[in-house]
Amino acid sequence: MDPYLQYMYSYPHKTAYGPLAGVSLLDHAGALAGDDLSLYLHIPFCETKCGYCNLFSVTGQGEEAVERYLDAVERQLGQYEQVLDVNGAAFADLTIGGGTPLFLNEEQLERVFALVDSHVRFRPGRRIVVETAPNQTTRMKIKILKEAGVTRVSMGVQSFSDRELEALWRHHSGAKAREAIELLRSYDLSCVNLDFIYGIPGQTVGSFLDTLTEALRYEPDELFIYPLYVKHGAGLFRQAGDGLVVDPQAAFAQYQEARAFLCGEGFRQDSMRRFVRRGGARTPECGFSASLALGCGGRSYLGNLHFCAPYAITQESCLTQIRRFEETVDHTQITHGIFLTEEEEKRRYVIRHLFIDPGLDLGQYGRRFSSSVLDDLPVVGQWIREGLVVRKEGTEGAFLALTEAGMGYSDYLGPQLISPEIRARMDRWEVEHRDDPLQGQSEEL
Repeated sequence: MDPYLQYMYSYPHKTAYGPLAGVSLLDHAGALAGDDLSLYLHIPFCETKCGYCNLFSVTGQGEEAVERYLDAVERQLGQYEQVLDVNGAAFADLTIGGGTPLFLNEEQLERVFALVDSHVRFRPGRRIVVETAPNQTTRMKIKILKEAGVTRVSMGVQSFSDRELEALWRHHSGAKAREAIELLRSYDLSCVNLDFIYGIPGQTVGSFLDTLTEALRYEPDELFIYPLYVKHGAGLFRQAGDGLVVDPQAAFAQYQEARAFLCGEGFRQDSMRRFVRRGGARTPECGFSASLALGCGGRSYLGNLHFCAPYAITQESCLTQIRRFEETVDHTQITHGIFLTEEEEKRRYVIRHLFIDPGLDLGQYGRRFSSSVLDDLPVVGQWIREGLVVRKEGTEGAFLALTEAGMGYSDYLGPQLISPEIRARMDRWEVEHRDDPLQGQSEEL
């Protein structure tokens, strides 16, 4: 079996979304109550586009373009503030992703934190997560993050090998990555995470372990290791006919050796991708308390309503969506998204719990849906029989959890939970965009 069918980050995929009419944020404001809400701000700007990247981002944009975008975010925040105030909403965390958030200059970065703080109420002890890249990590910008109370910084390093970085079309060097990590560490941030990629053409088990060994010298709090996906819309996809070969079995061997190495070095595996120093925080639940996205490119979750801008990958299509966002008069009108049926919510719940340690709490599932996951999704029972999922009894009740083998096959198992209806929507999107060779499926589900 191919271990790398699809990365199930969320469910359903944005290509299953469609136009909505007569839907207002005001009508769903009740989901924005309490103090356990999540806020996400998408910064869609990058210096360059990596060869494997098919996320919502654009390059070649100057300070004026960034200011226009932040002006639109400020208008959006002003309109959202009125809705949030109705229910006394308080957010537990803020994530700033992209793109490359630290593409912003110092003044723009300070403006982002000031904007959010002036329009949104946070509960005490809020978590703030920011993504960065080596070329954009400067002393002044990290100082701004520290002063803003950022609790976690995640850096996409991918490899310390210049040859492997070149194969990925990354535009930083191994030396620059080392310099940026040392800078992050010098500011005593609560959590520093480093991202790496395996399955790179020409990469070996030895070279991947060399990269991870070097990474551990910087004592990161977390490591994420990602298999290389080359999907439609990514620059490397167009090179596939010129000899680019992603070997899933070679990648899987690298994963297995890396997992054994990291667990042997005192890391706890929380998912196929996430490794945390023992004693570190568990992965917070995602998508079941309300999450509100700001800007263009992120998505919001309000109960069974999920919404975002129409799915886009290419430079032209992303710029089109950014322009539409900047020209929007009423940001409280929701025009693109999906309402999940209870069946789809069950599938989403399993995806968001079973594939992350400690697994799926059977009692919580039963209380939430008044049914049994094994009755609702018989494929999970099949995984138990195959030794990929195991039932565990704990002090807090019974859980279903992936075995070590099941964890490694997460990207094979996850796609089996896509319903026929959602698959049909995704396939229909593919057919409608068949004439655009640069558009297509993203690895970000």
